[in-house]
Amino acid sequence: MTKLAVIFVPLMALSGCALSHPVDPYDGMPAFWKGQVGTTETPTSRGAVALVEPDGPLMLAEAVRIALANNPETAARGDEVRAAAAQKDFAKGEALPHFSLETDYSHYLDSQRLVAPSTNGQTGVFGRDIVSGGVVMRIPLYTGGRITSEIDAAELLTKAAQHQLVRSREELVFNVSSLYYNILAQRHVVESLRFSQRALERHLEQVEHQIEAQKAANVDRLRTQVRLANIDQQIVAAQNVLSVQREAMADLLGLAEGHAAIEIVGELEADPPAGIDPSLAVRRALAQREDFLAAQASLEAQARAVDAARAARWPSISGEASYGGRWGVDPTVQPAGTDRLEDVGMIGFTGHIPLFEGGQIVARIRRERMRLSAARQRLRALALRIQLDVKTALLNIESTYKRVQATKAAIEQATESLRIEREKYDLGKGSITDVLDAQSSLLFTQTSYYAALSDHNVALAQYRLAVGEPLQ
Repeated sequence: MTKLAVIFVPLMALSGCALSHPVDPYDGMPAFWKGQVGTTETPTSRGAVALVEPDGPLMLAEAVRIALANNPETAARGDEVRAAAAQKDFAKGEALPHFSLETDYSHYLDSQRLVAPSTNGQTGVFGRDIVSGGVVMRIPLYTGGRITSEIDAAELLTKAAQHQLVRSREELVFNVSSLYYNILAQRHVVESLRFSQRALERHLEQVEHQIEAQKAANVDRLRTQVRLANIDQQIVAAQNVLSVQREAMADLLGLAEGHAAIEIVGELEADPPAGIDPSLAVRRALAQREDFLAAQASLEAQARAVDAARAARWPSISGEASYGGRWGVDPTVQPAGTDRLEDVGMIGFTGHIPLFEGGQIVARIRRERMRLSAARQRLRALALRIQLDVKTALLNIESTYKRVQATKAAIEQATESLRIEREKYDLGKGSITDVLDAQSSLLFTQTSYYAALSDHNVALAQYRLAVGEPLQ
């Protein structure tokens, strides 16, 4: 019992021990993310991510480059690809020989022979405490195709993860492009509002002169001031929208808190839409869209998962070989000329034939078949959504271009109308209401024009995303 206590007490003491250096889930992240209120510590560990910072005003290409380098969702997709590759290597490793160093200690109530006799009447060492150890090799020889199917499934899932990574990058580029065009348009909206503000301030001065000359009533001043106050609050609202959009752009670019204000530069343009056959565009999308290719790979991987489940019905054969020694601790019987340490070795084969598994094999096959059916339905649903995406994008391109052309012509008309109403008012032949309405119409037309320009550029990017073409 003393020897047993010496062996088992340390083992029992160590049985509940955890890893001496557990993985920190927040490695490389700000300390305050852990719920430590008031902490402002920045990431300094080896897991910290070095961000690409903008060094000036951003054109679209530069914004996209920074987003692809910094965006955490894209980085997570990259990690998923590497995880899938590791799973593929794990599946391949199961088909290779496995070597291990194995030890064993056993205490028996009755003395046991250290090793089996190799000849009749051979003497041997006996004892109650026996320690064995050695190198063991195991290798699967036949598994009914299970390992091969699991390797194929892992390779297909790796391809699916790679396609999803590319699609995630495409969606990020689209989101950056869409927000980029919206920021440009919103900046023009702010400029239009300020132009109207300056125009109304000049008109207010003219009204003051008209009142002094007794050619206008005080009500004209009040109406102009009310309209000017309305423009002032519209400017505040528009600037707030622009600030929110810049913050959203910083988020897409993956910039840390406390970044410098994002400044976007560029111009909005509208090109005539090229005639595109919707049916051809849909077929092209199904051939090259990364999310559809990923869904196809996932479907094929699930089919291999069904094969792996079916393989469990078949017998499996594995080979095993070992070499090591057995040591009798304080033997009870040790004839003269014998040694308490003996080497042992073996090579053999093991077969496994499933007879009754409590319905587990059938249940697993049914589960994988239902997952395969679900994957088929998801692929079909994705194909329908792609068809809708392509056709919607084409319709948006056509309609937004028409809006651009219509509002562009309307700006010239609204500008001329405002000029006429002001001249009429200066000559005492028009009313202040007509002037203010003309000013409001011009502002509305300008903001509509820039909104249409932004929508048109977004629609073009939406089409490229829908058919799986590079946006940059």
